[in-house]
Amino acid sequence: MKNYLAIDIGASSGRHILGTVKDGKIALEEVYRFVNGQVRRNGHDCWDIEKLVESVKAGIDEALKRGPVESIGIDTWGVDFVLLDEKGELCCDSVAYRDARTQGAAEEIEAQVMSFQDLYARCGIQKTAFNTIYQLWALKKEHPEQLERAAKFLMVPEYLNYRLTGNIVHEYTDSSTTSLLNAAKKDWDFDLIERLGLPKRIFGKLEMPGATVGEYKGVKVVLPAMHDTGSAYLAVPARDDRAVYLSSGTWSLLGVENEKPITTKASCLANFTNEGGAWGRFRYLKNIMGLWMIQSIRRELNGVEYVEGKGAEATKEALAKLSDYEKGREYSFGDLSMVARGIGYNVTVDVNDGRFLNPESMIGEVMSAASEVGKPPATVGELMQCVYLSLAECYANAIGNLSEITGKVYTSINIVGGGCQDKYLNSLTAEATGLEVFAGPIEGTAIGNLIVQMIAGGEFADLAAARAAIDR
Repeated sequence: MKNYLAIDIGASSGRHILGTVKDGKIALEEVYRFVNGQVRRNGHDCWDIEKLVESVKAGIDEALKRGPVESIGIDTWGVDFVLLDEKGELCCDSVAYRDARTQGAAEEIEAQVMSFQDLYARCGIQKTAFNTIYQLWALKKEHPEQLERAAKFLMVPEYLNYRLTGNIVHEYTDSSTTSLLNAAKKDWDFDLIERLGLPKRIFGKLEMPGATVGEYKGVKVVLPAMHDTGSAYLAVPARDDRAVYLSSGTWSLLGVENEKPITTKASCLANFTNEGGAWGRFRYLKNIMGLWMIQSIRRELNGVEYVEGKGAEATKEALAKLSDYEKGREYSFGDLSMVARGIGYNVTVDVNDGRFLNPESMIGEVMSAASEVGKPPATVGELMQCVYLSLAECYANAIGNLSEITGKVYTSINIVGGGCQDKYLNSLTAEATGLEVFAGPIEGTAIGNLIVQMIAGGEFADLAAARAAIDR
């Protein structure tokens, strides 16, 4: 019986999960967990990339204590990157996607390079302020010397692989989030890259999930779908092609799998994205703000300030407006779900509004947005009900758009990831959409990571066989 190791890293934490196949079923064991977060460097919110490397290696050591490991695969969030010089050393910070440096970048590119509709027709990626294309544009303006010095462009999980193996291998699914790939050709759009004034030399050959990167401590390192949503979608045991997939975590990624990208004007206006999937398929989805709002509210209620105290005063002012806020109380996610239930408050906000991406105070921003359309929440329960109802409403609207664009009538929603444990949000989603909701698996991303390794290792013949094991 072979052990495979999935290293699944999100914006707030990472985990090492061993997977094996027993009696046709996939068995999981979490062997290591670590905290991830942002640090303030050179005026920007950045990832502590060296700490990530250390955490990845420490977790591998823990896994190896349990016995031989057949292969290792790493997945992370998308869009963020590092640059390496000719010596293979970092020549820029790993700036986090929530940093404000991209403000105005989209408008500048549209004015100086091409319209968003033309960009979408090429790349099929939705417009969000943090897309890699906008990050690179901002970097070119602020630190052109870093791009001049750069020899290689690596997405975050590609850099982690490089630190393990010494080899640079570029992976398709994560690279597709950059908005620099031609969707139809599934390769870099070098004409676009040149028009943006970016050095073409730094963008290397792309490999598909399943390819081998190298070895670390005698263990093979394999490419899973390195973008976490790409892995999560693989783990959905959908019953038919009328199922909507929802990867629920810090972000909510709602959509379906397609064999070809949809880059029509209607799709562009609806702001759906065509991210690359394993084996050349496409994840056609809507990127929704997700549980980030709930996570941020909980952090503020529990007195945890942002990086270097960012937003502390705004948070204090917002908390003073909540009549039932208990200072010193440790609010759990379960507490926040319970206080929302039965609350007769029905004001909703647009959760996809950029104001919620990285506000000084999430509580204050929700209150402000709610006051613009109705009565602002005055209690913790009303605050949470506002967020919960808003998320469910956004899911319903996205599915309506999806049906209009694809011409399909959808009959169910499969929710995977940690967010599928929120039974209240699941019930509101069923109510708002009128669809049957299936919840699980919880560790969807890690499972998707594992099944690519397992297919490469000969455990399953193909994705259909792997999904059957997930269903079992």
